[in-house]
Amino acid sequence: MDGSAPTTLTDALNKEFQDSHPGVTVKYEVQKWGGIQEKLTTALTSNNPPDVIELGNTQTAKFAAEETLEDLSGDVSALNGDQWLGGLKDSLTWDGKQYGLPFYAANRTVIYRTDLFEAAGIASPPTSRDEWVAAAEKLKAANAADPEFQSVYLPGQSWYVLLSFIWDEGGDVAKPQGSAWAGALDTPEAKAGLEFYKKMVDASGTKAPKDADEATPQQMEVFGTGKVGMMIGLPWELAGAVKANPDLKDKTSAFPIPSKTAGKAAPVFLGGSNLAIPAGSKNTDLAKDYLKLLSGKKYQDMLAEGGSVPGTSTDTAKLATNPVGKALAESAPGGKVTPTTPAWAAVEAGQNPLKDMLTAYLTGAKSLDQATSDANASLSKTLAG
Repeated sequence: MDGSAPTTLTDALNKEFQDSHPGVTVKYEVQKWGGIQEKLTTALTSNNPPDVIELGNTQTAKFAAEETLEDLSGDVSALNGDQWLGGLKDSLTWDGKQYGLPFYAANRTVIYRTDLFEAAGIASPPTSRDEWVAAAEKLKAANAADPEFQSVYLPGQSWYVLLSFIWDEGGDVAKPQGSAWAGALDTPEAKAGLEFYKKMVDASGTKAPKDADEATPQQMEVFGTGKVGMMIGLPWELAGAVKANPDLKDKTSAFPIPSKTAGKAAPVFLGGSNLAIPAGSKNTDLAKDYLKLLSGKKYQDMLAEGGSVPGTSTDTAKLATNPVGKALAESAPGGKVTPTTPAWAAVEAGQNPLKDMLTAYLTGAKSLDQATSDANASLSKTLAG
């Protein structure tokens, strides 16, 4: 997929594979994410599908349930299975079987301005939620003369951030119920996560819209204005902010989203991809060899050097060479994914009840109990199909 593995990795991988398999040619194509689910659906049901595909971790269950992916349960050990990233492994497990292997992951960290922290007397990055709130309040006080300043830019509908807070409380958005899933947004743990979200919004003085997510406007553009102390984002968002405002290059760093338990990182949503073999592949054995080569340390280290959390290696030394990579590496082992069910795609593609819940609660349109109850009913209905 566009923006996944660096070409230095794929060029080397394809050459090594071809050299070790005389007479075999790798036809390698890069696809755009836009419309990929429809394109994959067409390809996987054709008479001549690709032999190896990359797909998003939230898409994997859909295709596994449709029986268009090869069951790789018997190949896990040969594919470095004891090193797989836990959250991504969960995303490719369907009905007790493995339908691929983890490719790479990225997760959100707290990206911050080191110069503003120093000026506000914040000696070191927060290592607990209480310290994080205190840092936000110190930044707000130190920059009170600037009406445009925001200590944390936190949009009202950043539901991936909310997941961290809910998981940190021991809750979840949904739970298995028989063969299906049901919402769990009305539990005390989920409510506590939502309450902390509001606490951070209030402490930060954020001017972000309460009815939009981090893409409207793009939060990296807001951070790039130089009027923001922290944002909760992905590595590419920091890169985008620095590209727009090169002055930020030497003034930024990152730390893991803190847990309420001091010294721990909160669980994070693992965005990322899996690799799978279509069930209709004409070259299954070659495809398995290809995945075996990619899952080894050599190419996993290359993924880490490129700034991604490797999917089939627990060695993140090559990633932790800069502050953002170090924060990613610290957070990823505790990472999680959304419910592994084909029905989840409809949650994100439709009127996302988590976004509606956040906006209703943060604006005061609904009480905490009403907002969570309504969202839970909507989520349960969608997950039930």
